[in-house]
Amino acid sequence: MLKLYNTATKQKEVFKSIKPNEVTVYSCGMTVYSFPHIGHLKAYLMSDTLVRYLRDLGYRVKQVMNVTDVGHNLNDSDDADDKMEVRAKQENLTPWDVARKYEKMFFDNLNEINISKPSIIARATENVNHMIDLIKKLEQNGYVYQTKVGLQFDTSKFADYAKFANLDLENQKAGARVEIDDGRKNPWDFALWILNKPNHIMKWNSPWGVGYPGWHIECSAMCLHYLGEQVDIHTGGVDHIKIHHTNEIAQSEGATGKKFVNYWMHSGHLMVDNAKMSKSLGNGYTLEDLKSRGYHPLALRYMLLKGDYKKPFNFTWENIHNAQTELVKIWRAMSKIVNNVGGNIIDKYLNKFRDALDDDLNTSLAITTMWDLINSKEAPEDKLATLEKFDKVLGLDLENADYKLNELEDYQNISYLDKQTATLLLNEREQARKDKNYALADEIRNKIESMGFVIEDSKEGSFVKLADFGKIK
Repeated sequence: MLKLYNTATKQKEVFKSIKPNEVTVYSCGMTVYSFPHIGHLKAYLMSDTLVRYLRDLGYRVKQVMNVTDVGHNLNDSDDADDKMEVRAKQENLTPWDVARKYEKMFFDNLNEINISKPSIIARATENVNHMIDLIKKLEQNGYVYQTKVGLQFDTSKFADYAKFANLDLENQKAGARVEIDDGRKNPWDFALWILNKPNHIMKWNSPWGVGYPGWHIECSAMCLHYLGEQVDIHTGGVDHIKIHHTNEIAQSEGATGKKFVNYWMHSGHLMVDNAKMSKSLGNGYTLEDLKSRGYHPLALRYMLLKGDYKKPFNFTWENIHNAQTELVKIWRAMSKIVNNVGGNIIDKYLNKFRDALDDDLNTSLAITTMWDLINSKEAPEDKLATLEKFDKVLGLDLENADYKLNELEDYQNISYLDKQTATLLLNEREQARKDKNYALADEIRNKIESMGFVIEDSKEGSFVKLADFGKIK
């Protein structure tokens, strides 16, 4: 019986879909104004694992992911510049060209770590009409007023506004989260449609004048349009809870009068040296950074699957190194049994695997079960059938293990100069050993290994070779 941690209730709940055997999932997507870093990918791995497991359980899943290509400001002030337009000026492109460039980069990254494309990809710029229609409903229901900035949502009219994120509105200082314009009734009211920005490139006609949508209305409008007035599961990062998802609930329920989402699931941050990974801090590592150091993108997937999706995960080069070491061992084990066909799924392992995932997607325990199976004495053909069943959820591409091992070699091509340097160090080590300076010899060995090489001893002498599992810098 699948149980999921619901942010709205702060507890695990037995999952029950609105319609039998069907599940609707909305996943907050990227604002495509810049390159995605691996911290972004953590949240999408969570939603991918969820969707994979629901399908494995026999549900028909309809997943919608938005692409924010307009309306996301640099900060929570309605007067701030739009991220898309700022990047467009920096790169001397149109905002639409910027959007397509980084959208492609984003989905290429998802593909590289084997995250399946959602059923529907909804671009904000292609759904402005649905946003206007939703604002009209909110206006009819008495939730909208206008200021010099544009149309605002009156949060005082929505009684449960503070409930989802446990906001302490009474003690929230005006201007702490947003810059307040003269006409705003409450500090936490937010823009639905922004007007009076004649120089804004991306704008549309509306009943209220030429302008563009606020960020929060985009997700509500597209979610309601593509999935209906009530949705089974909504996913996103924990940073969306207090503002974006709180505002989505207010807008959606203010328009329909119905409960918007039954289960809210949020992914914890990816940290670097215990600080949040972000572009502004300069620690936003990308998949290209990982590949350039000899790591396969699926090593990132494996590493993150070993953690709890709800909690922060601290990224280090040692962590990714160890993850790749384990993943390569799995691929090698698979490559040895891949020609064994006609096996049966081993129920006792499948049941343990599903018990783990039923407990709020405990992928760490599921991976432990996979290792137990790999190390067991079960028949190779039965191992193969069962591991392939596991991989429908884990997404480690086990059926292509040989290809992945070959692909990894491409990421691990160290330059001739690096190997030449390591060889010179090896000669220094040999001299240190002859001189019985073992402390120096150990120090040189550590330096060679830090470059991504290992020392092999043979009858012909010692030599350096590229380490099996990437290098740590």
